[in-house]
Amino acid sequence: MKVDEKRRVQIPAKWRPDETGAEVTIVPWETAHGMSLRVFPQAQFLKMVEKIESMPEGSVERDELMRKVGRNSEQVTIDTVGRITLPDGMLKAAGLSTQAVLVGVVRVFEIWNPDRFAASEASTALGPANYRFIG
Repeated sequence: MKVDEKRRVQIPAKWRPDETGAEVTIVPWETAHGMSLRVFPQAQFLKMVEKIESMPEGSVERDELMRKVGRNSEQVTIDTVGRITLPDGMLKAAGLSTQAVLVGVVRVFEIWNPDRFAASEASTALGPANYRFIG
């Protein structure tokens, strides 16, 4: 997937909200292979925030997640042709330049540096036995 000179990426139609001008929230997402960007439709982002808020008040994990997600997330608007503009700081943190890989993650999607994604895929140990958890 191309990242154009204005830092925009095209969201596949099947991942776009139906309404024009909808917003999504981008959150830098730490992985074992480096930073990626996780893109949440608003309803999914609010569910994640509710989960964080339901953690024990005053816990280190809750406080850190509240700060990290609050400080680092950004809402962006999907333009009329289905693109989002990636914030400059996030683009750099995720190691993105002119190419990106978009990966569906059930109700959200991720934007990866192609090399980091390839490394992640090469080291994934998920096999047929893992499907027992969902089937």
